[in-house]
Amino acid sequence: MAKKRRSSPAAASAKKKPRKTSSGFWTWLTKAFLLALIWGGIFTALFIGWCALDLPDIHQVTQAPRRPSVTLESDDGTVFARFGDLYGNHVTLDELPKYVPEAVIAIEDRRFYSHFGIDILGILRAIVQNMTGHHLQGASTLTQQLAKNLFLSPERKLKRKVQEMILALWLEHNYTKDQILTAYLNRVYLGNGAFGVDAAARIYFDKPASELNLREAAIIAGLLKAPSRYAPSHDPALAMERATTVLQTMVEARFITDAQRKAALSGLAAPKQKPGAGGDGKYFADWVADQIEPMVQDTAQDIVVTTTLNLALQRMAERHVSDVLAHQNGHDVSQAALVSLEHDGAVAAMVGGRDFRESQFNRATQAMRQPGSAFKPIVYLAAIEQGLSPDDVLQDTPIHLGNWSPENFDGKYHGAVTAREALAESINTVAVRVFLKAGADHVIDTARALGITSALERDPALALGASEVSPLELTSVYATLAAGGHAVTPYAIKEIRNRQGQTLYRHPDVRLPETVDSSAVRTLIGMMEEVVRSGTGKRAALEGHAVAGKTGTSSDYRDAWFLGFTGNVTTGIWLGNDDNSPMRKVVGGSLPAQLWHDYMAEAVASPARHDLFSGNDSSDWSGGVTEDISRGISSFINGILGSDKTEATYPTGTQR
Repeated sequence: MAKKRRSSPAAASAKKKPRKTSSGFWTWLTKAFLLALIWGGIFTALFIGWCALDLPDIHQVTQAPRRPSVTLESDDGTVFARFGDLYGNHVTLDELPKYVPEAVIAIEDRRFYSHFGIDILGILRAIVQNMTGHHLQGASTLTQQLAKNLFLSPERKLKRKVQEMILALWLEHNYTKDQILTAYLNRVYLGNGAFGVDAAARIYFDKPASELNLREAAIIAGLLKAPSRYAPSHDPALAMERATTVLQTMVEARFITDAQRKAALSGLAAPKQKPGAGGDGKYFADWVADQIEPMVQDTAQDIVVTTTLNLALQRMAERHVSDVLAHQNGHDVSQAALVSLEHDGAVAAMVGGRDFRESQFNRATQAMRQPGSAFKPIVYLAAIEQGLSPDDVLQDTPIHLGNWSPENFDGKYHGAVTAREALAESINTVAVRVFLKAGADHVIDTARALGITSALERDPALALGASEVSPLELTSVYATLAAGGHAVTPYAIKEIRNRQGQTLYRHPDVRLPETVDSSAVRTLIGMMEEVVRSGTGKRAALEGHAVAGKTGTSSDYRDAWFLGFTGNVTTGIWLGNDDNSPMRKVVGGSLPAQLWHDYMAEAVASPARHDLFSGNDSSDWSGGVTEDISRGISSFINGILGSDKTEATYPTGTQR
């Protein structure tokens, strides 16, 4: 029988040795993960602590800084501009229709009443949406938005986001959901300087938030995405498109039925822009804003400013200026200015350029331009005060003053002409002779008395408008003439009051002083009527209304003017280019006179003119001339054939 072979010790040892496994790797990985988790938690806690170091004082919930609001009203009380921050009345949820907060919750934070200030599901959804290439999604809750609005800057940084979350948790811990929602609805920015739903309701719909309907509530909720873009005053159609989306989300959230959604949209056009809300009188509003501070001692309070602006005239002015610049037929004119003054100096309308959005430079008040022959009435008035008569005969012949020889526009000379004819036909040689006869000092003194404050050269070229003035300044000169020689200082503010109705400023009602001789002004007005009746300003004539005015054109067609008055309003027109480049043969008697006519013809016929033109025909122009008197004066004037040929040419840098 064979014996069993005994195993060697080495073999036995090999059999007992355990087989190698991967358990060691997983143990190491687990330890590494736990270690990373611990250190990650530590670093996260440190980062959160660092973010919390410079948190704002979270107990100042009701004391967020704001800019005082300035609300501008036209002369009839219509709001047309606002500056600063406007807060409406504080409203509670009980005071609002339930669909107002529901619209906000539906479009901004549907799980508002179920999360703890931070919406984890919303964050995950946003991550998935962004990773899959859909529209970028945000995940800020209403509580986070309130925290940002109350305490933080809008900068997009990780630290600010962490601080926003910390503050959101604090708000949720210290306030109820209804309190948070109420604070949000009263503090959120909704465009046009409006903070809170009540301010937005008043700005966009002219009603308190408690009276909003479902459609209006959806429009306001739609503003939260981009207030400036979706404001109904900016783009009514886009605002309505966004509101449609809000209404659909309200249906999905079961706040309203589909029938209610359809009823809110059925038969309703896009919200129309409120009168004055989208740009009426922007140049004027900017000009007014710079004048307010010296009139009000406490600049930290909200104020309402009643201005002199006549919205009916303003809209006519803007429309006619826009039409002229858009249909100029190759005349190479890019800018315009228009000013209408009542005869006490109240600015009724002001256009400072083609488009306020493109350029805020106000050409009516800031541009200094050469007036050309529009300065000549000042020269003639100075001479009339010294005894010149409209029927005095003057010589239109060549004149040489050193190296300068002023010429007439047509290059011709007409010999003996009356002073009335010379002004009506804008004859340059006669204007220079009148200037020399009156004397430079007296002409400049007369200009100052009429309201010119800009620097004036004593050179004879001043007679042809070589010194620069602003359109507002020159229009005030013509308004002073229209007021019979009583000084007219332009003003724009009638009254300033705070939101409690207390009057802080009121324009003084004072009698305007007579700064130039009224009888001389009457004589000059008769001559200026002839400018429109038969001279260079014929295109400005208004059927059934007496008009007095004057054309002006500077060298190389760089500036073209028409200024005139009728009834109780004076309007000045300037056309040109900002870079002072020449226009293509635009003279004061062409486009400017035509623009003046078209605007004023509509203005005198407008039922909303507020009696601005009550002085027509049968009434004196504040010490001036009635139409009957002016006809009597002009009855003995020789008939003159008018044309634009009377604009002159002279050396570069001077006016004609």
